[in-house]
Amino acid sequence: MGVSVSKEPSVHQLRLFLTLSEELHFGRAAARLFITQPALSQQIRELEKRLGVRVVERTSRTLTLTEAGQVLLPEARAAVAAVDRLRHVADAQLRQVSGRLVVGTMGAEASMAHTRAVLSLLQDRHPETTVRLVNLAFGDHLAALAQQEVDVVFVRPPVTDDIELHHLATEPRVACLSTGHPLAILPRLTLAQLSGVPVVDMPEQVPRLWWDFWAVDPRPDGSRVRYGPVVTDMESLLHTVAAGEAMCFLPKAAREYFPRAGIRYIDVTDLTPSTSALAWLRRRRAESTIKAIRHAAQEATNQGYSETI
Repeated sequence: MGVSVSKEPSVHQLRLFLTLSEELHFGRAAARLFITQPALSQQIRELEKRLGVRVVERTSRTLTLTEAGQVLLPEARAAVAAVDRLRHVADAQLRQVSGRLVVGTMGAEASMAHTRAVLSLLQDRHPETTVRLVNLAFGDHLAALAQQEVDVVFVRPPVTDDIELHHLATEPRVACLSTGHPLAILPRLTLAQLSGVPVVDMPEQVPRLWWDFWAVDPRPDGSRVRYGPVVTDMESLLHTVAAGEAMCFLPKAAREYFPRAGIRYIDVTDLTPSTSALAWLRRRRAESTIKAIRHAAQEATNQGYSETI
């Protein structure tokens, strides 16, 4: 008696299935995936053959997930996520063995004196280490560290408990307002005066712990912040503020690094300062390349590059 042996689905096929489940349209899904519609349809049929069940129901006008497809969808997500994690960890190990370090920055952090000092000392002490700088969006800067897409990141705390920090600098925060806002004519402000002014919001993947600090939510009197549009990077943030849709708080250095028509930076007398830090995953602190940049950061501090701006 013959035995039928089904083949395992490929991770590529699972990724195609996930995209199709979001679009529920072969044409749109194929466009997102940069493949032809017939190629996508063929891959989904092959996936169904390998799984032994149909995952989508096709009609001339609609596409829906079958009951089996709905049950398998979270498992497909978990399988793809597990492979992604495996790849990130393997890449991190390869970087450690080969002496490569991927350093994340956000906003103007790469231009700060303390950042330049740390990287310069690292290269002086470890010339064999290859450093690659990656500029990260708001939604990526902590996620990239957690997923090991970067090894360390120059960050503005607070951070989650799985991350360790070396403090590098302290500076005041300022209010960033549209020049058309009535408060923009004042030389300085208090948080009470800014009560009720909407603040830009962050994507869902940004830890609320981080944005609560930067939005000053809640305010000292216990009131909660009213949020405006979601922004993903510095340019979208500045555009939203200039348009008068919301305000935000930024490090004082924004005056120098992000001057924009339609925006005014104003001192806030009762606003706590911000800090800059080098961050790494607690569980990776002993890895050779991360240890090297940690020591460079400590040396920069000892030499007086840690600063109050």
